[in-house]
Amino acid sequence: MRRNLLPILMSLVVLSPLAIDIYLPSMPTMAAEFSVSMSEVQSTLVLFLFAMGVGQILIGPLADRYGRRPIALGGILLYIASSIFAATAMEFHWLQLARVLQGLAACSTSIVVFSAVRDCFTPKEGARYYSYLNGVICVIPALAPTLGGLLAMQFGWRSTFVFMTLYAIAMMLLVGYRLPETRPSHTVTTGPLYRWSRFKPVLSEPHFMFYALCCMAGMAAILSYVSYAPVWLIDKLGVSELTFSGLFGLNAAVNIAACFLAPMVINKLGNRPTVILALSTMVLSALLQVFVQAVGPQTGLPAAFSFMLPMMLLCVGFALLLGPATSMALAAFGERAGTATAMLGFIQMSGASLLAGLVQQTSLTAPYAVALVMGCLAVSLLTMMAMSRFDHWHQEQYAH
Repeated sequence: MRRNLLPILMSLVVLSPLAIDIYLPSMPTMAAEFSVSMSEVQSTLVLFLFAMGVGQILIGPLADRYGRRPIALGGILLYIASSIFAATAMEFHWLQLARVLQGLAACSTSIVVFSAVRDCFTPKEGARYYSYLNGVICVIPALAPTLGGLLAMQFGWRSTFVFMTLYAIAMMLLVGYRLPETRPSHTVTTGPLYRWSRFKPVLSEPHFMFYALCCMAGMAAILSYVSYAPVWLIDKLGVSELTFSGLFGLNAAVNIAACFLAPMVINKLGNRPTVILALSTMVLSALLQVFVQAVGPQTGLPAAFSFMLPMMLLCVGFALLLGPATSMALAAFGERAGTATAMLGFIQMSGASLLAGLVQQTSLTAPYAVALVMGCLAVSLLTMMAMSRFDHWHQEQYAH
C-alpha cells in the first residue's frame, strides 16, 4: 500500500500549481473580456494564494480531527465546483470568489499530500519523497502555461478552467479508489479545533518569525513576478501567448535545475550561509532588473528577454532560499512541527499575497514593481543578519 502511495500524491499535488500557472497567458484577454484593469486580473492570483495561506490554519486541524481521506475528497469536490464556477463566471467578482474557493480547495489537497508523507515514512524516507513532490511542483510552471496558451488559442480562456475541472474529476476517482487513510492511530482528535495556546509558542519565537519572513519574502517576489509577467510581456511588449509560455517555461526550467543543485549548495555551505546567498541573489536580481530597464532594449522580444533574465536569478535565489529557511524556521519545534508548519505556510502565502496585492495598487510598471518587492525585502533581512543585536533571530538552532 505504502509503495503505491507516491504516484497518487504526485498526481494530487499538481492541483495547486496547475491553478496558478495554466491561465497566465490568458490574463490580458480576461481583462479585456471583463472590462477590468490588469491589476484586478492579477488579484485572482493574490486571492488564490491568500486563501491557501489562511486555509493552512483552518483546514490543518480538520485533517487531524476527521482524517486525510475525507479532507482530500472534500477538497477535490470543492476544486471541481470552484473550477466550474470560474469557467462560467459572467461577472468578474464571481471569478474572484471562485478563486478564493479554489485556493481553499488546493490548500486541502496540499495538506493531505504532505501530511500523508509524514504519516507513512521515516524522516529519512520522507526527505526523499518531499523532494519528489517538490520536483513535481517545480515542473508544472514549465508545462502549464504552454498547455494553457494552446487551450486558450483554440477554445478561449475558459477552457483552462474546464481542464482543471476534468483533471480534478480524474483525481476524485483516483483518490476515491486508491488513497488509503494514513492518519496515525495516536493522533489527538479531541478538544477545541482552534485555540490560541497552540499557536502562541510558535509566534513568540523570534527565530521562527525571522525565517518565516524569509520564506514570505521569497514567495512575495515569486508571486509578483508571476502576476506581472503576463502584463508586461503580452500586454505591454506584445509577445504572443505561445512566446510568453516559452519564456516562462525557460525560467521554470532554470528553477528546476536550481532546485536539484540547492541540496549540494546547502551541504557545502550550511543553512544560514545559503540563506544569505539566496537573499543576496535576490538583491542582485533587483539591481539587474533596474539596470536593464534603464539601458536595455525597450520593445519586442529583446525587451522580453531583458525582463526575464533577472527573473532567472530570482528563480535561483528562491530555490536556494526555501529549503534552508523552512528548516531553520522549524528547527526549534520538534514536538510542535505540525502547528509550526501550518503557521509557516500561513505567514509565507498570506503575507506574500498581501504584499503583492499592495504593490499592484501602485502605478509602478512590472519590472520596477517586482524589483521593489524582492529588493526591499531581501535588503531588510540581510541588514538584520548583519546586526549583532539580532543574532538570536537568525543563528543556527536545533530541535528541543
